[in-house]
Amino acid sequence: MNTPVLSFTDKGIYCPAGDFHIDPWRPVARALITHGHADHSRWGHDSYLSTDAAAPVIRHRLGDISIDTLRYGEQRRIGGATVSFHPAGHIPGSAQIRVEVAGEVWVASGDYKVSPDGLCEAFEPVKCHAFITECTFGLPVFKWAPQATVAADINAWWSACAAEGRPCLLGAYSLGKAQRVLALLNPAIGPILTHGAVENTNEVLRAQGYALPDTVRVTPDLDPKQHPGAMVIAPPSALGATWARRFRGAQVAMASGWMRLRGVRRRRGADRGFVLSDHADWDELHQAIRETGAEKVFATHGYTDIFARWLGSRGYDARIVPTEFGGDEDIAEDTA
Repeated sequence: MNTPVLSFTDKGIYCPAGDFHIDPWRPVARALITHGHADHSRWGHDSYLSTDAAAPVIRHRLGDISIDTLRYGEQRRIGGATVSFHPAGHIPGSAQIRVEVAGEVWVASGDYKVSPDGLCEAFEPVKCHAFITECTFGLPVFKWAPQATVAADINAWWSACAAEGRPCLLGAYSLGKAQRVLALLNPAIGPILTHGAVENTNEVLRAQGYALPDTVRVTPDLDPKQHPGAMVIAPPSALGATWARRFRGAQVAMASGWMRLRGVRRRRGADRGFVLSDHADWDELHQAIRETGAEKVFATHGYTDIFARWLGSRGYDARIVPTEFGGDEDIAEDTA
């Protein structure tokens, strides 16, 4: 076909046949949204379409917007295009968006990870002719340990601190990463406290039925001495702020894929770094692309040059697409 199913414009990924955009970064009439992170769901569009699982947190972040929803796998005809949302495994409610026009299928993946985490909906490969992929961690150095191993390390660190009566401060993105960490904690070790940005998101997700342990919101009048040996979950930006100073003697850690790189933990002022990411690692990126069966791959936000060259060496028609998606996980973190 002469006109591509999806094109790349100064407003975002655009479908000419359906006259809609996917995760646009400038205001548009109709926006299809992969998930609720701030670089993918932005304020100012006339109408929004997301999964029913993503909509509550998108409303929480953006306020009074016009948003419609689809269940995973449910199809909708929009103009000359047929669209459906499929699990991306990134955060609760996240989706890949499948777009079919005249028998040709393209998939915009948004952000994704392949390994299930037990909290959000597990990644589902979607067969397509063209695949738009992130490559936030598109270097061979990025390979994740099993989640159970990371969970054991976090709980062992917390247990050691609690035995000394010291609190733990753990930095984790307020939407997705924080809830994933919470689901990995052993509440028998001690109380779990949360920053307001984290707890606000917890409340939205709990109301949807996502299982999270009991937590205590940190308020101005909270006395840390009443919660000895607590685990405190907060956005990374709060760790070096006045907010964190009340937790005297705390050990500070970060949970992020970037902890795989030497120097990042030091720059973030953390005592410990736990390598835990909601994005695909090097092997998972290749697995996901292979399972789509796509011959054409568009690499966005991340190590695009290196990743596209590697794909080209493996016979893919690989291209780089500049976007305004962050791709920096917790380093450019959203505290909304």
